Amino acid sequence: MLAVGSRRAANVVSGGAFASLRIRRSSSVPETMKAAVVREVGDAHALKVENDFPTPDLKAGGVIVKNQYAGINFIDTYHRKGLYPRDLPFVGGQEGGGTVAAVSDEAAEKGIKVGDSVAYSVFGSYAQYTAVPAAKLLPVPDGVGLDVATSCVVQGLTAHYLTSSAHADLIKEGEWCLIHGVGGGTCQWAAQMAKLRGFKVIGTCSKGKSDIASGLGCDELIVLDEVPGASYEDYESVDIVSRVMEVTDGQGCKAVIDGIGKSTMDISIGSLARRGIFISFGNASGAVPAFPVLRLIGKSAYVTRPKLLDYSVDRAELVSRADEIFGWLKDGKLNVSVDRTFPLDEAAEGHLYLEAGKSKGKVLYKID
Repeated sequence: MLAVGSRRAANVVSGGAFASLRIRRSSSVPETMKAAVVREVGDAHALKVENDFPTPDLKAGGVIVKNQYAGINFIDTYHRKGLYPRDLPFVGGQEGGGTVAAVSDEAAEKGIKVGDSVAYSVFGSYAQYTAVPAAKLLPVPDGVGLDVATSCVVQGLTAHYLTSSAHADLIKEGEWCLIHGVGGGTCQWAAQMAKLRGFKVIGTCSKGKSDIASGLGCDELIVLDEVPGASYEDYESVDIVSRVMEVTDGQGCKAVIDGIGKSTMDISIGSLARRGIFISFGNASGAVPAFPVLRLIGKSAYVTRPKLLDYSVDRAELVSRADEIFGWLKDGKLNVSVDRTFPLDEAAEGHLYLEAGKSKGKVLYKID
C-alpha cells in the first residue's frame, strides 16, 4: 500500500496541508497492479497480463479510478497490432468504469469524491487502476449499471456522434440511412439512435446475428451470409446496392455509416443518394484503400473519416452527448446488449472473441 512520503506524494508537492491532503486521498491505492500490457505489437497473444505493473501516479487535476469493467473495442486491436502506433510498452484499452479511489485537490474542488461511480475514455483501462483527468469523467447516474455505463463510453459516444454530427446535417428526418453491421457493437447503438433522430434505417447483418438486429427498429434489414472466423459478414452474398435502391425508390441513402471498411467501401459509395455522405469510421475487414476523389462526382457525394476525439473536444460536448445517451437509457428508449464479460486474466481471449465476429453486443473485461 502507498506509504507517506512515497513517489505519489513526491510527484506533486512536499510539505504543508496540500501534501497531506493528497497523501490521505491516495492511501488506499497500491504501488503495483494487475494490467494487460502490450510490449511488442502482434496478435491477441501480444496482450500479456502482468501482476506487478506500476500503478499510475495521481496527477494534478485528475483522479485514480479503481476499475470494475473495461470495454473491449476494435480500436484496441488496431493499437495492439500496430495499425495505430503507440509508444511501447502500453496498457491496453481506452474505456473503463469503476469507482474513484484517489482525488487530486483540483478534482476535489469540482465536487469529485472518493467512491463516486464513474465511466471514462482514456488510454490504459485494461488494468485495476487508471489515472483519469477530471474533465474526462462521466458520473454514472442512478439506475444505470456500471457495465452498461462502461459500454456507453466508446461505442455509445461513437454511435452518438455518427448519428448526430458526422453527417454534417446532410441527412434530415424521414430520409434514408444505411448502417452496416447492426448485429454487433457500435452499430447496434447507431441503428437505435438513428431511429431516435427520425431517420429511416436500412441495416445489414449476418444470419447469425439477425435475432439481435431484428429488434433494433430498422425499417429494412438486409441479412447476409457469414464469413467463418471473421468479424464481418459476406457482403457479396447479397446485391446490397440493388436492394438499397429498391427500398429507397431509386434515390439511395443520404448517409451511410460504415465500420466495416475494405469490404464495404464500394457498396457504401454505390448506395449514396445525391449529395449523400459516406461516413467511414472503422476497419473491421481491413483499412479502406485510397481512392480518387473523382469517384464522388456521380452524385456530388461527400466522404468523411471521423474519430471520437474530434467530436468530444471539450467537457461540455462530452457531457452533452453522455447526458442524452444516459437519458435514453433511463427512459427505456435505448437498449444495450452486454454480450459477454471476460476476466482480465483472459485478456487475449477477449480480443480473439471480438476479432472472430462472435459478439452480439458489448464485450467487457471484469476487473477484480
